[in-house]
Amino acid sequence: MTTLRVVFAGSPMAAVPSLRALAASRHDVAAVVTREDAVLGRKRVPTPTPVSRAATELGLPVVTANRLVGDVVDSVRGIAPDLGVIVAYGGFVREPLLSIPRLGWINLHFSLLPRWRGAAPVQRAIMAGDELTGATVFQLVDELDAGPTLGTMTQAIGRNETAGHLLDSLAETGAVLLTTVIDAMSEGTARGQEQSGDVSFAPKLTLEDGHIVWSESAATIHNRIRGVTPEPGAFMLVGGVRIKILDASIARDARRTPPGLVSAEGGAVRVGTATEPIELIEIQPAGRNPMKPLDWWRGRRGDSQVIAR
Repeated sequence: MTTLRVVFAGSPMAAVPSLRALAASRHDVAAVVTREDAVLGRKRVPTPTPVSRAATELGLPVVTANRLVGDVVDSVRGIAPDLGVIVAYGGFVREPLLSIPRLGWINLHFSLLPRWRGAAPVQRAIMAGDELTGATVFQLVDELDAGPTLGTMTQAIGRNETAGHLLDSLAETGAVLLTTVIDAMSEGTARGQEQSGDVSFAPKLTLEDGHIVWSESAATIHNRIRGVTPEPGAFMLVGGVRIKILDASIARDARRTPPGLVSAEGGAVRVGTATEPIELIEIQPAGRNPMKPLDWWRGRRGDSQVIAR
């Protein structure tokens, strides 16, 4: 069996299982490309990406860059890889980098392509109410997530599953899929298939994607809360104060109330929607620690009628 010389590009925690699986395989990870250290926290401490930390632990050479151009191209050309592998790097692979590896570049994408091409496939799938998702390994071409597929796996989305939990799960199962495809490529048995079906796109989430619109149905709101958890996070505005919604559920047997009306009944704090109320399970008012909604309700001041916007 042939051993491939591989360049791996990735940045967040979701890419780490793939890097570890590839490092443990028979293939040679010649270099790891990841984004530059980010300045995080109040103390503004430069912090390496999770992939950078994992690569260092594994003793792999690391190249840092926020764009795959210039010196990165020269570095990869000097390595002369057989294959480029990218998992959630956070940037595009374009020419001339695209053509440097003998076998081109492949991408592990966390959706069933061509559904949810783009930066936030897991989040958008949950927000749309999809019941099924998965992962796809495909050959990179000079078009967003449009190349021929080399392998797929499917996975059900739990009714209460958040984007964070689902992405963690797909990162592990997707790593197995990725190494299986790379093995097939090394043996010459991998066969690409052109993508077919309706195309949909998954643009990167913004903070405003987490702003709950209470005039929507409870199911739509619950899907949005799950889809933006943990990032960028769901929130509502009460009296001009931003309150993060860390956990919530649909109160299916509760009496219906006007959209946005916050009320406390039977020890539960609920918010009205166009259908059933949403029950708040854990919240975080601005400037405070996470807390139980009933504690917030009892400690608030002002009008007896509270409207969330």
